[in-house]
Amino acid sequence: MRWDRVLTVVDCHAEGEVGKVVTGGVGDVPGETMFDKRVYLERHRDDLRRLLLSEPRGSLTHNANLLLPSRHPEAAAGFVIMEATEYPAMSGSNTICVATVLLETGVVPMTEPVTELALEAPAGIIRVHCTCRDGKVTSVRFTNTPALAYHLGAAVEVEGMGTVRADVAWGGMAYAIVDAAALGFALTSDEAADLCAVGERVKAAVATQLPAVHPEEPRFAGVTMTELAGPLRREGGVLTARNAVVMSPGRLDRSPCGTGSSARLAVLHARGEIGVGERFVHESVIGTRFDCRIESTTEVGGLPAVVPSVAGQAWITGISQLGVDPTDPFPAGHTLPDTWPAGG
Repeated sequence: MRWDRVLTVVDCHAEGEVGKVVTGGVGDVPGETMFDKRVYLERHRDDLRRLLLSEPRGSLTHNANLLLPSRHPEAAAGFVIMEATEYPAMSGSNTICVATVLLETGVVPMTEPVTELALEAPAGIIRVHCTCRDGKVTSVRFTNTPALAYHLGAAVEVEGMGTVRADVAWGGMAYAIVDAAALGFALTSDEAADLCAVGERVKAAVATQLPAVHPEEPRFAGVTMTELAGPLRREGGVLTARNAVVMSPGRLDRSPCGTGSSARLAVLHARGEIGVGERFVHESVIGTRFDCRIESTTEVGGLPAVVPSVAGQAWITGISQLGVDPTDPFPAGHTLPDTWPAGG
C-alpha cells in the first residue's frame, strides 16, 4: 500500500445525520479565524472536501469537519464544516458530533457529569454544555450565534407551483421556511424524494427573489436551505413540531437540524408564538429530536434577534484512515447525477 495522503477520520452521527470528524492528516490551515480558514479551504483546498464527501470515499449523505487549532483564547478547538455543496458558517448536528468526538476520544479531557467547552466555528465562538456519564457524552447543548428573521410570509413565485408564502431566517445558515401542509406534505419518511424536489425549487425561487444578507457579516451565504415546517402542537405542555430540511444538491437532513431549528425559533419568536425560556422540541422525518429553547433576545446590526440553544446526542460509529494512492484516478472523488442531483 502506498499512499501520498492519509487522513484520520472519526465517523459520527448526531440524531441520524452523519458528521465525520477529521482528527489528523491536515495540520493547520492559513487564517486568523475559522472563517478565514474556511475561505482558504474553499478557494485553495477544496480537494479535501471532495475527497471526504464524494465517491468512492464519501457519500451525498455525509458531512465532514476539519479539527483545526484555534487562536481564540477561549476555544478548546476550532472546526470548519464541509457539506456536499458548501462550507456553512455553522451547523448544529456537526457541532454535536465535534464536541462528542473531542471528549470521547480524549482530544479534550472529559469531566463528569458536565463538561463545558467553547469551540470556534466559522460563525464564531459556540459554547457547548456536554452531559457525560461513564465516558459517554449523553447530550450536547450548544448555544448558537444569534438567529433572526429576514422576511415573514413573503410571496414567492415558484416554477410549476405558483405563489408560495415563505419566511426567510438566519440560524447559522439562511433558510427558506415554508408550510409543509400547504404544499401537501405530512413530513413522513416515504415523502423524502418529493420533499427534496419541492425544497430545491423553493430554495431556487427564494434565493433569487428575497434578499438575505446578514447585517454584520455580508460574506455569509444567502439562502441555501429549505425547511418544510410542520404544524405546532402541544405534548404535555411542551411546544413540538416536525420539520424536513432539504440540503443541496437535494437530500434531507436526517437530524432535526440545529441551524434550521434556530432559524425556526427566530420566526416563532417574531410571530409571538414562543417566549424566552420556553421549551421547543423539533422532530426530523425519521423521528429523532432536538430539544431547543431561546436563551435571550438581542440585536444584530440593529435588527431584533434571539439567542437559541439546541441539544441532541451523537454516537461514534467508527475510526478509519482515508488514503490516496498516487495512481488512483479519483484523488478528489467523482459524482454522478443518479445520487447527486444536477450532477452535484
